[in-house]
Amino acid sequence: MCPACGVWSNRVHGSCLRFPADVPSAGRSVVLRLRVRRFACGNSDCARRTFVERAPGLTRRHGQRTERLRSTLVAVGLALAGRASARLVSVLGVSVSRSSSL
Repeated sequence: MCPACGVWSNRVHGSCLRFPADVPSAGRSVVLRLRVRRFACGNSDCARRTFVERAPGLTRRHGQRTERLRSTLVAVGLALAGRASARLVSVLGVSVSRSSSL
């Protein structure tokens, strides 16, 4: 569904790859390989000509991390803040600056 006008489209314009980071497994970083399709909007009056399909519950718009990893980082950041949270998540296998953890 086009986010600008709300019209459903089945005209595939192409596809692209996204690489969102996920929660580490056994201390190793995990990066997903997600292929998303780009659609052409069927509404001729719509200002947006193409749009990318969403993966609800997995990532956010312009997100480079999965929702699981983001919620983990938020919980650690709220509990420890700053340098302490950056040190803890680096032990878990995620590299985040202290500014990002805040």
